[in-house]
Amino acid sequence: MRNFAASILVTLFALGGSLYWGGVHALMICALMIMMEVSFSFDNAVVNAVVLKNMTPIWQKRFLTWGMLIAVFGMYYFFPIFIVSMAAGISLPQVMHLAIDSPEQYSHHLEAAHTQIAAFGGMFLMMVFLKFILDESKHVHWLGVIEEKLSVLGKLEALETIIALVFLLVLQSFLPMEERLPMLVAGTLGVVLYVGINSAIGMMGVANMGALDRKSGLIGFIYLNLLDASFSLDAVVGSFAISNDIVIIVLGLTAGAMFVRSLTIHMVRQGTLDQYIYLEHGAHYAIGALAVIMLVSIMTPVPEVVTGSIGISLIVLSFISSVLHNRQNRG
Repeated sequence: MRNFAASILVTLFALGGSLYWGGVHALMICALMIMMEVSFSFDNAVVNAVVLKNMTPIWQKRFLTWGMLIAVFGMYYFFPIFIVSMAAGISLPQVMHLAIDSPEQYSHHLEAAHTQIAAFGGMFLMMVFLKFILDESKHVHWLGVIEEKLSVLGKLEALETIIALVFLLVLQSFLPMEERLPMLVAGTLGVVLYVGINSAIGMMGVANMGALDRKSGLIGFIYLNLLDASFSLDAVVGSFAISNDIVIIVLGLTAGAMFVRSLTIHMVRQGTLDQYIYLEHGAHYAIGALAVIMLVSIMTPVPEVVTGSIGISLIVLSFISSVLHNRQNRG
């Protein structure tokens, strides 16, 4: 329970703040956003735990504290404002005023930048999924022969980057001409950022994200926050379908994100990933599904319930498979 004490306090603050800001209606919207963020980001918590379990307690604590400040002020507030400013050619102070004083206009500008947002986040998450599924050093295979064959393919240098870029090139050809370049630039930036983080880890002599140690705590911290940011991109944009009030959005997503981080810490301290060996696989497949959904959403809207249902279903299936595996091994 102590792993969730901070999350409970933040949630109470968020609910109380929303009630003060906009009354009972705002309170209900905030509660809905908290539940949405937690339910849609469980796979994020699992993948975070893979990296966090090998980091020192001090970096784990920094992820829960400093990382939350980065998420709240950077991802939930400043990043959307920065995107709107760049896409609409409006100064940052003007966009900040729009966010508070003219939320509908701000929401319209943010939706107009959906192509760049979804392309960047989708390609970064695509790289996370491909790196895992094509990892030649991976010995546990949830899907048996299929994953074994994919791991063998992982011996080909930079195959995940090639697949991701080809996927991006094919997908952008279905867009109107004026949207193709923005998608290519944003998507390529997502790939470059992921490759850059992996290259920095490689320079430290670390095999992969799950093998980070105390010497590479800073890199792991940066990676985790980038991963959180990529997950949050879809939530930030999608939240405007529920409310245009940026204050309520920030309060709800902050409380939800805090619960996700507490869940990550809980899984690390309880050794959950060691007990249920396929959870990591289910989380990465959910990430792959989210990446595809984000990219497809550039061309056609995808209901949030579809996104959440697929992710949760994959996590549940991997959990059930892990339980069955444990029973068979005991037998």
